[in-house]
Formats: sequence, structure tokens, C-alpha cells
Amino acid sequence: MNFSDFRLDKCSDGLLPVIVQDARTLRVLMLGYMNREAFDKTLSLGLVTFYSRTRKALWTKGETSGNHLRVTEMYPDCDMDTLLIKAIPAGPTCHRGTTACFDTPEEDGFIRSLSSLISQRHAEMPEDSYTTRLFIKGIKKIAQKVGEEAVESAIEAVDGNRDRFIYEAADLMYHYLVMLEQMHVTIPDIERELIKRHS
Repeated sequence: MNFSDFRLDKCSDGLLPVIVQDARTLRVLMLGYMNREAFDKTLSLGLVTFYSRTRKALWTKGETSGNHLRVTEMYPDCDMDTLLIKAIPAGPTCHRGTTACFDTPEEDGFIRSLSSLISQRHAEMPEDSYTTRLFIKGIKKIAQKVGEEAVESAIEAVDGNRDRFIYEAADLMYHYLVMLEQMHVTIPDIERELIKRHS
């Protein structure tokens, strides 16, 4: 993909609109604009770089705050006049200190955020963390917890107790995500399998 591939004649001020999406949670983080230099710098650094229309200068997101956006994937839209970048944020994206510049509900993408946090716990193994203790005990203990929570969820479902079912289902979901991490399986891996079956 080259900057010259885009239809800049359709873009305001000849700048390419860029939507940034969290690669892990899929939450839309922000909108910015790129000129050719910003596009090329994004490709070379692997960090999202914009052209500031107010300062009339390049700025790499996070260059002062440290809250960079590390690029994982880039997709042009069908008309070649907008770019979608999937990125992993290193901290809040918005200058207000919020996760995103759009005030979408916090629960959007929360399960993916939790999965990412569990992966981080696995990498860092912080003391006094229940997740760390599960990883230390290994797959047999994790699988046992998944089985226990699945049975408890099923019992509450059969009893018709919605509130208790939600509580137990949340326990099940958390332990299931821990098991996925232990098995080096991601949510997208599961999604691809389901998509394959659906098609």
C-alpha cells in the first residue's frame, strides 16, 4: 500500500482521514489525518503518526505522553479515501486521559480487554495476583476451575436464577479466558473456527 494509491482528490485539504481502532478490543479510539510524510513515517516507525492541521506539522501519537499507538494492521476503505489502522495503545488515547476520543460504553470490547490483561499477567506474573496463582498451578487446575464454573452456571440456568447465572457465567468466562491464554489460543482463533463452521 502506497500513499499515492489513495484518492486524495476526494479528501478535504488533500489529507487522508485515518480511523484508529484498538487491535485487541476493536474499540474505535480516534480520528486523525495524514499527509504523505505522516503516512511514510507511520510505516517506517510502526507508530501512528498524524499531520496536525492546527500546528501544520507531523506528530507521532504519544511523543510527549508516551501513549503511542503501535500499528498492527492497515486497511484502506473501498473508495481509497480513508484508512483504518488497527493498533495497540500504550495507555489512554484521548488527551482527556480516557481510553478513546469517542465516549462509547466502557463495556464495548471489555472481554477482549480482559483477555489482553490476562495475557499481560501471564507475561509479567505479578505477585498477589489470583491470575498468576492459576498460571503457577498449571493447566490441570485451570481446567478444573473451568469445569467447576461451568457446572455452577448450568445449575443456576436450570434453576432459572438469572442473577446468579450471570455471576457464575462471569466466573466461567474469566477462567475460560485464562485457559485460552495457557493454551496459547486467542479469541480471534476461536472466532476463525466459528466462522469456518458457519460458512
